Amino acid sequence: MEWKGGNPQGTSNKEVDLALRIAHFVQRYPPARGGSEAYFARLGKYLTGAGDQVTVFTSAALDLEAFWSKRGRCLEAGERIEDGVLVRRYGLVRWPARRYVLKLLSLLPNRLWQCLTMPCNPICPGMWRDAGRPDQEFDLVHATAFPYAWPIVCGLRLARRLRIPFLVTPFLHLGDPDDPNDATRRAYTKPALMSLIRAADRVFVQTEGEHAELERQGIRSGKIVLQGLGVNPAECTGGNRNEIRRAWRIGPKEVVVGHLANNSREKGSIDLLLAVQKLWRRGVPVRLVLAGPEMPNFLETWRSFEKSLPNPHAVLRLGELDDQQKIDFFAGLDIFALPSRSDSFGLVLLEAWANGLPNVGYRAGGVADVIRHERDGLLVRCGDIDGLADALARLIQDVDLRGRLGTVGRNRLPSEFRWQDKLELVRRTYDRVAMEGARSASEVVPR
Repeated sequence: MEWKGGNPQGTSNKEVDLALRIAHFVQRYPPARGGSEAYFARLGKYLTGAGDQVTVFTSAALDLEAFWSKRGRCLEAGERIEDGVLVRRYGLVRWPARRYVLKLLSLLPNRLWQCLTMPCNPICPGMWRDAGRPDQEFDLVHATAFPYAWPIVCGLRLARRLRIPFLVTPFLHLGDPDDPNDATRRAYTKPALMSLIRAADRVFVQTEGEHAELERQGIRSGKIVLQGLGVNPAECTGGNRNEIRRAWRIGPKEVVVGHLANNSREKGSIDLLLAVQKLWRRGVPVRLVLAGPEMPNFLETWRSFEKSLPNPHAVLRLGELDDQQKIDFFAGLDIFALPSRSDSFGLVLLEAWANGLPNVGYRAGGVADVIRHERDGLLVRCGDIDGLADALARLIQDVDLRGRLGTVGRNRLPSEFRWQDKLELVRRTYDRVAMEGARSASEVVPR
């Protein structure tokens, strides 16, 4: 840790500027596409621009499926500099019946071991080995994201080896608040994962709901940092609406509902198909455009759903989008829908608002904290397909309502969702914990 300016003695945190050596642990890293992956890439670029040194420890996986199956694509393992960040990609270990073997091993009553044996984990022995080396020079470790515990445990191992602060951004998915036994919430708050949060010096959360859940889990408020995410409108706006709708074979007066996510049951993609199907049966004209990777449970449903389409072009499936394609995607929409059970925030909601679009979502997880019902979007009880269809119908039939909700959402962005503010908060927190040292960290060293 080097001083970039100021006097470390007798000064406040605001008067001190430290050049930090930071280790980030994340399950995947761009060009792999995902919310936590993109966020940590943005954060790393920001920190190096501020003069810090950032090293990323990550798996070589390009697809999530690569964590558990050799069908998933991988990048080359090794080290390289990307946007000023040193990225270390580690090879994955996969074997037949992996999920069942790990589930059996996870029955051992040890929290650390249970984290390492979670069936969804990217298992990278090289990452574990390097995290145990005591000859590395870092000032703090910041790890993400639940439920992929392997990189987080590796980050904890490094922090304990070097006796430096350990920070976590879990991106908790809290599911349906009306269901006391919600499977998503139970998966993300299981005791083994909560033990990683208890081991952290600071925990970054995205919404008030996530903050409240951690307090309910017994995490003291003083180490929870309410952050939230941001948006840069220049990165997601400016597409040619007429051109993209011509490419989609959609007329200028047709109403288009868009959905961008890992298409799956958890993200609400299947519920959205069923809601749109109800609208067709009611005689409400609407086109649906789906974007993002398609998960197995979505593809299974699609095979039967496809037979009920009113015409071959009623649903357009775009697959994964690059940056320019995402800009064009939003330009072609009238409504954005994310009826997700598994989002800690929903960055795409901000991107929709940047394009002046109204948002529709489930009253679940982070989405319910981001959308303000009847002010900048519409919220529906989780799993209520009829309610989802009704909300979409209101917006399809009321162009003024669409415009009002979308405009109110867009007007929130400059004051509430600026990336500069969010990233500066992280950097200030780093400074604070680096100065405090690892006094609050456990003396137990994972081996």
